[in-house]
Amino acid sequence: MKTFGLKASLFLMAILFFIDFLNVEGQVCHPSGKIRGKKPPPGECNQGNDSDCCKEGKLYTTYKCSPTLSSHTKAYLTLNGFEKDEDGGAPSECDNQYHSDDTPVVALSTGWYNKGSRCLNNITITANGRSVVAMVVDECDSTMGCDSDHDYQPPCANNIVDASRAVWKALGVPRDQWGGLDITWTNA
Repeated sequence: MKTFGLKASLFLMAILFFIDFLNVEGQVCHPSGKIRGKKPPPGECNQGNDSDCCKEGKLYTTYKCSPTLSSHTKAYLTLNGFEKDEDGGAPSECDNQYHSDDTPVVALSTGWYNKGSRCLNNITITANGRSVVAMVVDECDSTMGCDSDHDYQPPCANNIVDASRAVWKALGVPRDQWGGLDITWTNA
């Protein structure tokens, strides 16, 4: 009887250790390098939506990965303009189009964007006690930045969901608090 109890206890401990290991290891994404910032030419960095411009000589961390997806993937929501002449820069990568900021659309960090595999698919974003479904239309590049292709903005962090105004409105976030918010997201 004691042997069975000991075996069961050891088996349960092994399962718990394995689950804990997966939870810790599944969320690990290490930096892949750094790039040195360049000063943008005058008027070349659009600071709409409080976007940052690269600083001359500053080192920016780059990532080729993002945290592993789960049913409640933690991320950081940022504000982006998807219309022409906004801080998003060029047309969206998924369809080479600009998108109305009144439509719930997002750009995902490089690892989550996964070479376009999530293009034009919906994700569900949850925060502030609400959820919204948004379409993935672009990549928030975590591997490069500080050049004309990236509007002289730094690389994105590896956990970014860069969202249109419509997403922020749907989440019920007061306008004066738009810009950065802890969220969870999953495939819709």
